[in-house]
Amino acid sequence: MRSAFFVAAVVLGAVAAGAQVHGRDGITLPTAPIVKTEPVVDEYKSVAPGVATKITDPYRRLEDLHSPETRAFITAQNAYTAQYFSQVKMLPSVVDEMGKLLKVDFVSVPTRRGDRYFFSKRLAEENQASIYMRVGMHGADEMLIDAAKLSADQNTSVNTLNLTEDGSMMAYGVRVGGADEVEVHFLDVATREDTGDVMPRARYSGVDIGPDKAGVYYSKLFPHEGNRVFYHKFGTPLDSDVMILGKEYRGEKLGEIDGVSVRATANGHYLVFRIGRGVPATREDILIKDLRVKDSPIVPLVYGIDSRFGEFNVGDTFYMRTDYKAPNGRVLKVVEGKGPDEWPVIIPEGKDVLEAVNVVGGKMYVLRLKDVKSEVTIYSLDGKAEGHIAFPGIGAGSTLSGRAVDTDGFYTFQSIITPPTIFHYDTATGKSEVFYNDKVPFDSTQYEVKQVFYTSKDGTKVPMFIAGKKGLKRDGSERLLMTGYGGFALSETPVWNPEYAWWMQQGGWFALPNLRGGNEYGEVWHKGAMFEKKQNVFDDWFAAAEYLIANKYTTPERFAIRGRSNGGLLMGASMTQRPDLFGAIWCGYPLLDMLRYQMFEMGRTWTTEYGSAENAKDYPYILKYSPYQNVKAGMKYPAIFFFTGDGDTRVDPMNARKMTPLMQTSTSSGRPILLHYSLKGGHSAGVSQTQLVQDYADEMSFLWTETK
Repeated sequence: MRSAFFVAAVVLGAVAAGAQVHGRDGITLPTAPIVKTEPVVDEYKSVAPGVATKITDPYRRLEDLHSPETRAFITAQNAYTAQYFSQVKMLPSVVDEMGKLLKVDFVSVPTRRGDRYFFSKRLAEENQASIYMRVGMHGADEMLIDAAKLSADQNTSVNTLNLTEDGSMMAYGVRVGGADEVEVHFLDVATREDTGDVMPRARYSGVDIGPDKAGVYYSKLFPHEGNRVFYHKFGTPLDSDVMILGKEYRGEKLGEIDGVSVRATANGHYLVFRIGRGVPATREDILIKDLRVKDSPIVPLVYGIDSRFGEFNVGDTFYMRTDYKAPNGRVLKVVEGKGPDEWPVIIPEGKDVLEAVNVVGGKMYVLRLKDVKSEVTIYSLDGKAEGHIAFPGIGAGSTLSGRAVDTDGFYTFQSIITPPTIFHYDTATGKSEVFYNDKVPFDSTQYEVKQVFYTSKDGTKVPMFIAGKKGLKRDGSERLLMTGYGGFALSETPVWNPEYAWWMQQGGWFALPNLRGGNEYGEVWHKGAMFEKKQNVFDDWFAAAEYLIANKYTTPERFAIRGRSNGGLLMGASMTQRPDLFGAIWCGYPLLDMLRYQMFEMGRTWTTEYGSAENAKDYPYILKYSPYQNVKAGMKYPAIFFFTGDGDTRVDPMNARKMTPLMQTSTSSGRPILLHYSLKGGHSAGVSQTQLVQDYADEMSFLWTETK
């Protein structure tokens, strides 16, 4: 009864208030649904004098996902958002145009095992990709797992997790909607039948079928406790699985923020464990266990050093890609029993950041970013440079995929104006040929992309990609869409995206600034926006906007921005710190209440990036930028579209649930503040193509309409 009354109250309250919200293009709405506040006051500790320590949270009740009030709130907000989109004149045409860009045949990069190539493929009319195999490079495609049979609503996806060395057995994951968790199944490739073993829905960090195919090694996350590594013998109960690593190692606790992954080397000789302390890891430990020796101990290759290490091996020889004493990265050869300072340097640190390394056919393929543009150099195993893979322009390329025992591999190339292409590469001849390219109806020759450098608030030079139709006017009359991220040492390279392609097709500019916090210039660039320096991300972003406006690409009224996850935090800072710069904001799966983010879902693992308001030294700087605590009543905020859902099991949707009514009741601009709350969508990919088309169309039509 209480829930039904709550829905009626919010709907009737909105109607009674009259049409007071005005979107562009003649769209009108009543005031937003009324949400009752029940303020809760929290008290924090601060090392900084004069900083408020008693903080009121007016919408704490909306943190409870399952309460009748929260579910009623979601229903009312979705109805309010639907009322807006029922008036968006361009929406049907955007759905059609977005469908043409998204609903094309898709093929993933293949994984080779012997003469078998495994990959995902989705035909244009299909909602999900299925798993296929072909024998030989040019053999016929055979479907192994049909994704269409997994669910009636087509919002369940499938992906390959592991393959045995002979390709006779596969582990695959089944994901519902956009959740991070998967259910693990095992396939006998010869019979095309599941083996009957099923591992329950969870977050797994490594699923590796043992060399003898009698069982599987896996790392599973126990929420708010941490990862544990087990061995499961096929055909036995899961509760009898043996824990190999977990809870502690050498007397040091393995807790909530310590991610543990597991893999077996291709020759079946070793299990390799990687322990990452936080996300991104401030320290990575690499441990190995010899599978050839019964009850062998787990021993470290590197342990206890506050740097990041990533191992790869050729036979029984291990190498490390690391930022230890090399913020741009280097490659070392492991000498067991000695520390990294005594390991031979195979590839020294350079001025360009080292992004990835892989060994295929006895050669190292090293991916670097040169001012955020991809380059791949080929080295011998002793570090001698032997050539390059030539990419066809300015864009984002990958290193070569494959294994040391393979004689061929695959790499990809794409750009903001070029759909992805997969190339097959022969390691003996160095010859590349197109394996697959997306047949997207987008004429790249009609567009151009360039890179500029602008100056941030503290004088730092920041790169930015700008793209649009050739000959597009620069007189401030055009719309512009900008996106960004700036965190977790993730590089924002100039990749293809159907949304950005659509925007440019309509005649708008697109911009991508490479903010500090990423890995575009190595660990120094990342550390320049961590903890108390987080404001540098926002200042880089605002400086990019000011550059684009000053150079007459657009005006604030025509300026649209979008970001998700940590990029959603960037959107939150944009609306609270510089609402004057932007006309419309899409804020997806966002972090917004930074005083409490660490208490929900995966938030605790990110305290190595942001810090935590539970610590007196971190509290003052987090409070200063946390969007939820910096909304001001009576401020003229731009049009805002929050986007989240129950399926986000990474960033808790409470962030958007609480921020939406706070913004709706605080703004004085009369612009729409909307919430799209999905019951299936989440942080990870997985929803159907049909749903994705609709979601993208809603986002783009909102941003285009509200920047008119």
